[in-house]
Amino acid sequence: MTEPNNISPIEQYVIDYVIKLRNKHNLNQEDIATILDVKRTFITNVEGAKNRAKYNLTHVNKLADHFGLSPKEFLPEKSL
Repeated sequence: MTEPNNISPIEQYVIDYVIKLRNKHNLNQEDIATILDVKRTFITNVEGAKNRAKYNLTHVNKLADHFGLSPKEFLPEKSL
């Protein structure tokens, strides 16, 4: 039985943006976990299809600060 996807489109957008950012800067999940002060398994759960976890606004703010971005850059221009 397939587990339901409990990630909304906007949450998936943020996850995809962080993955692109991570890849662009040649970082791994451990690096993102260090930036966010969380365990690597949290990042694995955010990026994985099973045991879905989500980034929150504090995570977005920490990532934006680390990369010198505005938190609004993690969101789409228009609602999804």
